Parts: sequence; structure tokens; C-alpha cells
Amino acid sequence: MKKNKILNPKLGVCREYPPVLKEVTVPFSRAISTHHGDSNSPGITPYGFVSEGTPLPPLEKILNTAHVISVGMRVTFRGVTTRHSALIRGPYGWGEFAPFPEYDDAEAAHWLSSALEATYLPPTVTVREQVPVNATLPAVPAHRVPDVLNNYNGDIQELKIKVAERGQTLDDDIARVAAARTALPSARLKIDANAGWTLPQAFTALTALSDYNLLYAEQPVGSISDMKQLRTQLDNAQVPVLIAADELVRKADDPLTVARAHAADLIVVKAAPLGGVRRASAVIAQSGLPAVISSALETSVGIATGVHLAASLPELPYGCGLGTVSLLDTDVSSTPLVAENGRIPVRPVAPEEARLKALAADHATRAWWLERIERCWRLLHRGYATADA
Repeated sequence: MKKNKILNPKLGVCREYPPVLKEVTVPFSRAISTHHGDSNSPGITPYGFVSEGTPLPPLEKILNTAHVISVGMRVTFRGVTTRHSALIRGPYGWGEFAPFPEYDDAEAAHWLSSALEATYLPPTVTVREQVPVNATLPAVPAHRVPDVLNNYNGDIQELKIKVAERGQTLDDDIARVAAARTALPSARLKIDANAGWTLPQAFTALTALSDYNLLYAEQPVGSISDMKQLRTQLDNAQVPVLIAADELVRKADDPLTVARAHAADLIVVKAAPLGGVRRASAVIAQSGLPAVISSALETSVGIATGVHLAASLPELPYGCGLGTVSLLDTDVSSTPLVAENGRIPVRPVAPEEARLKALAADHATRAWWLERIERCWRLLHRGYATADA
């Protein structure tokens, strides 16, 4: 195992390249065809259902229990001002199907697999009753930082700060991070660029932002080769910032590629984009890297799935990115899954009927989401048949 020097003695972290298992059991099946024609995307295998030997629930039952909702955002987040999703009920509770509108069906089908796993398969074993979480700071102007942080309950022990927003500058990012450090002098800070920088921009930005004692930088650049080169440049310049992979895990045909390439120090894992808790757990185990469990602007129903994944892991070295319910105007539950002093309890969430009615999407939006569910279900069904053959 190759080990580099300790880069940040204050945080006690070092760069290590742990072994990655060569035998991979998590990729999807061969290419599939949809009613739109042949797809070059990998087939969608509903990993949780395959591993349990359980058939997919009938499409009609899924559609009959789906509630499509629209929830406003307190602040613009990744350009989103209103979050839409479908909540699905099954024998084991509720699940949330919330892929962003721009995702194609092959990508969105992972999210449906996760929602169905949460509702139609028994929950996996957990090892803790609560999980540590970070607060999230959107790419707001520096003067708005205190107001946004006030939306969180109790002490903030770890904060993820969005940077590299389109239309903003490095000076904007530095001002935002500086304001966060002033507001939270003892908190652990980390940044998320969503692959918004080029390689030269990332090196310049991380060199400047390292003055604020960052825990790590999430997805600073978009490609594996750039990530690997950036890590080398940071090592050579003795810039004490670790690199986390997010999009290179959840959007990859093979989510273990980034780990095999030694292009990241840790991985960020979201249950829904990987197809559910079971498959996400397999990815983490085979990566050989520390993992941060995160979410994707879901209601408490979807957050509960992420919390369950985090609670099932033997180690949680970093706060989870599961505190995003605080960014919504309201929630489907009057007792939402929000952090109190940096921790969220492990518990299921059932939406309340009155809130489902109040948040119900308009007819056109509901129809669009139900049609999307049907298309994704058919992809899952085809992938299941392929895996079972």
C-alpha cells in the first residue's frame, strides 16, 4: 500500500491508497433497448431485488400508491427553486423517487430501484441509532451566510459549502468560505464544486481556500484523469486538501473506476443514484475508501433512506450530507428528519395525508412523473430479467 506524507496534522489525515477488490460484483448488465430505441447506457439491474431474489412489485401497484409533490426551496440550490418528487408506499413503508428532471430514464431508473427497495424489501441491519451530519451552505453571497446557517437547529459541527457556481468567481467562493469560517470558527469545513472547475482553476482555488483549514474538496474537476493529476499537484505543492469523488461514483457506468485509478481520497455515496442501500453498501465495501453518505434534496422520506445507509456502515469518519431538509420550505412530515446539534436519529418517516394534499403537484406535473416512473420500471424489469437469465 502506498502512503504519502501527512498533509494536515491538525486534522490527522493522510493520503492512503488502499487496495481495491479486483472482483467487481456491482456493475449493471449489458446494454438494453428501450421504446426510444437502442441505448448505449448499461442495462439497469435492480441490485437489491436481485440480491434478495425478490421480483419487482407490479407497476400498477406502484402507480396507485404514488404521490407526486412540489416543494419550494428556501434558497436556490443548483439552480433549483422548486423540488418535485414522487413518494411511493409499500409493505415496508415509504420511499422517494426524486431524480432531477434533466436525468434520462437510464439514470433515473437507479432512483426508482432505491425507492422500491425502501418500500418492498425489508430494511438492512443498522449498527447505530443516530448519524453525524453536516449542514449545507448553498452558493449564496457572503452577507447571507449567517441567515442560511440560522436555519439549522443547534450547533453546526461540520459544514459543506457550495463553490464554483456558474456565473460566480473565485473571489465569491473565498468570501463565502471566509464568512462561514467566521461564523463557525471551530466547525469542520468542506467544499463541493460539482466539477465546476478546470484543472488549473481547481489547483488555484484549493491553494487559496486551504487557508481556511478544509476537511476535503468534493468533485473539484470532472474527469478521473484530472482528479488524479490534481491530487499529484496538491501533494507536490503541499496543499493540505483531500479530494472526494461524487459524480464520478454516482454517474459512472462502473462506480469503482475512480477508486481503482487512485483518483480520490474518499468517495461520496448517495443511495438513490446507486440503486438503493444494498448496492450502495457493496460499492463502499469494494472501493476500499472512506465514504461520506449524502442526499439529493429529498424530503424526509428520501433522507430516511440515506440515514439508514449511514447507520448500517461500520465507520463514519465524516459528517453525512443528509441535512438538506432544512433547505426546503416545508416537509411531508411535521417531525422532519433534521439535525439537532449535528446528528439525525435513525427512524422511518411516513408522510402525513394533509401535507401530501397541500403539496400535491399540478395535473401536468403529476402525469409527467407517473409516465417517468412507468418508463423507469420497464427498464428495471428488463434488467431484472437479464440478471435472472
